[in-house]
Parts: sequence; structure tokens; C-alpha cells
Amino acid sequence: MIQVRPLQTNDRAAWQPLWDGYNAFYGRAGETALPAAITDMTWARFFDAYEPLHALVAVGDDGRLLGLVHFLFHRSTTRIEPTCYLQDLFTTPESRGRGVGRALIEAVYAAVRQAGGRRVYWQTHTTNATARALYDKLARHDGFIIYGHDVA
Repeated sequence: MIQVRPLQTNDRAAWQPLWDGYNAFYGRAGETALPAAITDMTWARFFDAYEPLHALVAVGDDGRLLGLVHFLFHRSTTRIEPTCYLQDLFTTPESRGRGVGRALIEAVYAAVRQAGGRRVYWQTHTTNATARALYDKLARHDGFIIYGHDVA
């Protein structure tokens, strides 16, 4: 049985390895790891009522955290209601294939409905075949290519 619930302030020690695993998957580990100040600010934003950033965790029967999802709401020029960007999704390697990712995404869908929204979108790397197999069941690929640029 998987329970999805909001992240709690006392989850930091259990959340951190999931966050580190997520970042490592995308090449942010060791010398390229995120600075601790970014992680600390991200953590603080989850509990700041004025921030649009939210976090949910999947919990196993034994109380261990099996996965995380971070998402935020923003305005759109093509919608009146809020739009949700699912920014981070990660499950422990041993919990993959057990419905944890699906449960987290469906919990985001429920949060969006509760907030009066109708759209959730996210991105993943083209090489992330395992995740894409799940995503293809829960959403549609809109065909957009993502560009990014860090402004210095």
C-alpha cells in the first residue's frame, strides 16, 4: 500500500536522499551538485504559504519515503485558471514498477483539481525511457522541444 501525503517539516532527513538521487540522475552530483543554499531554499519554500511551490511524498507500509514530487502553480496567457508545472519526480530504485510514480502524478492531478486548475505539464530527458513509458500512459506528449538559457 502506498500513501501519498504532503511533505512535513520532520521529513527532511528522509527527503534528502530522494532529492539527492533525483539530482544525481540529472548529473547534479559531486562537483556538479547543487549548492546547499539552493537545497535549503527549496526546502524552505515548501513550507512558505506565499510560495507557489508544493511537495508530496509517497510513503510505504513501513513508513519509509519511496518517492517525491514537487510542483508549482503559475499563470498562463492561454488560461484563466492556474496551470501546474510538475517540476521534480523521483522514486527509489527499489520501488520502481510498484505504482509509486503513478500515485504521485495522480496526487498532483488531484491537487490541481482542488486548486481549480485543469492543466499539468512536465518534461523529462529523451533518454529517460522508463519514466516515459509511465508518462505515455498518464499524459500525452505535446510535441514541444524545450530550450533553456542561463542569463548571466
